[in-house]
Formats: sequence, structure tokens, C-alpha cells
Amino acid sequence: MMFAGLTLLITLMVGYGAYRTARLLQVWQPQENLLLLPAENALRAVVLAICLMLGSGSGLSPETLGWQFHNAGQQLLTGGLAGLGLAALFVGTGRVVTRYTDTRFYRSILELVVPRSRREAVLLPFALLLSVLFEEVLFRSLLIGGFSPLLPASWLIVGFSIVFGLLHSPQGVWGIVGAGTAGALFGVMFVWQQSILTPLAAHFAANGVQILLASIEPGRSPPA
Repeated sequence: MMFAGLTLLITLMVGYGAYRTARLLQVWQPQENLLLLPAENALRAVVLAICLMLGSGSGLSPETLGWQFHNAGQQLLTGGLAGLGLAALFVGTGRVVTRYTDTRFYRSILELVVPRSRREAVLLPFALLLSVLFEEVLFRSLLIGGFSPLLPASWLIVGFSIVFGLLHSPQGVWGIVGAGTAGALFGVMFVWQQSILTPLAAHFAANGVQILLASIEPGRSPPA
């Protein structure tokens, strides 16, 4: 019960942070890369460490939490290929939605995370990996794997993919739908492979390719 309560508390805190970010971005244009804010990355690292400690102290097996890495190469390859497909889908649909709607329905935040210097280009993959690892440990390992002894996996995948989508409210309605869909797919990968590696690779590849494509769009200056 302590594990469940603390995990839900962390999820509520993350959700509140996403809500405040969504409100803030309506009136504030950040001058720094959102993925490279030192304080946010430090906080993310601390909460990730707490999540790992929660999982370790939960008494659940590594298999339940997806912390087993048999056939790691195959899992990473499967996830990476799935992530490439997701990136292509999201980039295509995002362009269509952006063309025919306004920012109330969809606001791409890629402009806020694209590297603007060589230094940012070097640091960005590490910051992205930290962000993706944190989300996968919380939403797949703890909330799906950790709660699987209590509820059916299908319920957990659907329920927490909705929560995962709502955390992307700064991107508008379409951003919520897209992230929720991706969250459900990551959850299916987690349960299918019984490992966090596959959704982790898919998540990292999908986000990384989207940022890369945004950074090489025609008319954009290369990192200085």
C-alpha cells in the first residue's frame, strides 16, 4: 500500500507540474531550451532515483517491473524500429493538424527543444534520455508493472495512457491524443516484452527523430 500510495503521489505531482507548465506557456516564451533547464533536469533525476528506490523496495520481482534484460539487443531493435514508425506518423499528422487548425487544438513544442547551438546538440540526447527514462520507469514499470498484481494489465494500459496523454496538455488537444495513443502502445510493448527496454527505445527514437526532423527543416539555421 505504501508503494501504491507513493507512486500515485509522484504521478499527481508530475501531473500538477504539467498543468502549471501548460498555463505558463500560454503567456511565456522561454529563451532557453526546455529540455536543458538545469533545475528541471536535476529535479527529474532526483524523482527518477526515488522511483527506482520505490520499485526496488516494493518487493515485486524484476520481471513484474520489467527490469529484466534478456535479449536486450532484440528488444532495443524492436523498440527503435517501432519508434521510427511512430515518429513518421506523428510528424505527418502533426503537419496536417497544424495546417488546418490553430494552437488551441495543437501546439507543437518542438521549437522549444530544437538545439540552437552545437553545445545544445551535444547535450540534448542525454537530457532526452533522462526524460524518457523517467517517464518509462514511472508510467510503465511502476504504474503498469507495479500495479499489475492489483488490476488487469489492459485496464492499467488504458487508464494510465490517458493520464500520460493529459501530461502533454501544453501541446493542446491533439498533443494529448497523440501522447495518449503513444502511451498505450508503449504499455503494450512493456507487457508484451516484459521489459522496459522496448518501450524505452521506442519512446527515445520517436522523440529523437521528431526533434531531428524539426532541426533540419528548410530555412532553419544549423546549430552555431
